[in-house]
Formats: sequence, structure tokens, C-alpha cells
Amino acid sequence: MEYRQLGKSGLMVPALSLGTATFGGSGAFFERWGTTQQAEAQRIVDIALDHGVSLFDTADIYSGGLSEEILGQALRGKRDQALIATKGTFSMGAHPNQVGSSRHHIVRAVEASLRRLQTDNIDLYFMHGFDALTPVEETLGALDDLVSSGKISYIGASNFSGWQVMKALATSERYGLARYVVYQGSYSLVGRDYEWELMPLALDQGLGTMVWSPLGSGRLTGKIRRGLTPTEGRIAQGGTHDGPPVDNAALYPIVDVLEEIARERDTTIPQVALNWVLSRPTVANVIIGARNAEQLTQNLDLLNWKLSAEEISRLDAVSHREPIYPYWHQKGFDQRNPKPTTW
Repeated sequence: MEYRQLGKSGLMVPALSLGTATFGGSGAFFERWGTTQQAEAQRIVDIALDHGVSLFDTADIYSGGLSEEILGQALRGKRDQALIATKGTFSMGAHPNQVGSSRHHIVRAVEASLRRLQTDNIDLYFMHGFDALTPVEETLGALDDLVSSGKISYIGASNFSGWQVMKALATSERYGLARYVVYQGSYSLVGRDYEWELMPLALDQGLGTMVWSPLGSGRLTGKIRRGLTPTEGRIAQGGTHDGPPVDNAALYPIVDVLEEIARERDTTIPQVALNWVLSRPTVANVIIGARNAEQLTQNLDLLNWKLSAEEISRLDAVSHREPIYPYWHQKGFDQRNPKPTTW
């Protein structure tokens, strides 16, 4: 397993982590992601650990906490081998104080996650979304106290806008509070918006990137191709949460090039797509999901090879989309405003 430094922190993380949103499958939304129960989850976690995939990503909202419970049980007796990342912010009940990034909610959310995960420390804790109703100082103050108490080791932001991340970083610096060291966001060949603002920000501010949905919500698995209708997976079951729809006219050419490279290298389409994400600036970790053990083992070989510069160029070209304003305007001033990737 390849390990990478997480931003400017001292933490080294495996290049691949296991996403556990499929654990539990409670409720119609998460059923579309997967319904992995305890026995199969145990197999998946054990295989992941055996292959060095020692970072596990979850969230309190995943199946209403069931994902955390199943992961905690699967890591019993093995906690010292694992890094755990979880998240809080979104609603965990009907009460108005059971949602958001207030001190009231964060402290209780972390305590509840610790109980479900059967641990006394969370390695990475993310704000799952930005709460504009709560002062940033209050959120970061609560997180700083939780870091000081040893209940959290590092903190991160997920799904924030660039200005929201920057406001939080400036607040941490001003008041000497714990600082976000990692950003977790959606990034794939069919969703490259991350490159326009968040990636330059991460480079400038020293944030590591953990990537969710690196296969574009299942669009880059090879199950969706010209003339084929998917019969399994989130897309086939009506899952649309992981981003806006992708027009087939844009998707098919990307899959065509992925298939060409996979055939040339005697590998799989998902491995090529994941390898591309791992090659990008700031990316420290890519979260891969698995409904079962077989699905996990199929992708573990991707770290044994790397895409060539020519292959990356082919994938960049076919997945290119014109950025929105002001980013398209900034393309004309690259000599003073260089981009981490080719827009």
C-alpha cells in the first residue's frame, strides 16, 4: 500500500480508503447504495486491512448511524490497525438542535459516533456540510475543544464552497484554533469542477484531498456504455444524489477512452478511472466503496501501476469541460494565475 501525507499534517494515510456508506442499507436512499450487513462487512473490513486499506470512511447520517455501528463492530480487536474518518452536521433527528454545526450538536454528535464506533478517538472528523446559521468561531471552538480532549485527532471539511473553507482557515489562524487539514469532495472524470477553485485553494493552503465518488456515482464502472442499459448499481436503482445528471453525449466518449486504455493495459475500466484520480494534484486518498468482498478485491490491484503522461493527457482531453465564470476568464491569465491542471 502506498501512503501519502495528509496535507500539511503529520498524518500518513493509505492512498485508498474504504467507504462504508453501503454498510447497513437502512432507508430507501442508502438501500440504493448497498445493504451490506455485519457478516459481509466483517469480510470486507478484514480483506481491506490485509491489503493495507486501513482508513475507513463513514458518517453518522449513513443509515442513521447503522454504518458506524457495523464498522465499529467489525473493527473490534483491530482498532490499532485502522484509521477512522466520520462526519457530522446533517440531521440526526426531528429536534432543531439535532442538525448543524453548533457546539450543542457537534459535541453530542461526536459522543454518539464514539459510542457507535466503539472507540475513544476519531482519527479524522469532518463537518459534512457548511452551516451558515452557526458562527464559524463557534464550530471551530467546539472542534478545538474536542481535539484538545483527545476525542478527535484531525478535522476536515466536506462539501464546502471555497470561500467557506477559506473563512474557516482564517478563523483558525486568527484565534489559534484547530485547523482543517483535509477536504473531502466529489471528483472524477465526469465531475472535474473540483479543479476550478477548491484544488487551487488546497494547494495554496496545504490541504489534503480525500475524494468521494471517484467513479462518478457508478457511471465509470463500465456498466454504462454505448448501447448498454445498466441493470445493477445505484444508477440502475434510481440513485441520483451523487451529483447532477451526466449527459450520455459527454459520458460515452470518456468511457470509450477508459475502455481503450483498460484493453491496452489488460486491466479494468474502474481501475483506469481510479488511477487517473490518484494522479491528480492534492489528492492524498481516494475512497472506494464495495457492496461485497469480491467488488473490493477487483480494485485493489490499481496501485501496482500508474498511468503514463500520454494516457493522462488522453483522459484529460476527453473529459474537458469549459469552466463557469470567473474561471473561464482566469484561463487567459495563466502566466500570473497558474492552474494545477489544464482547464
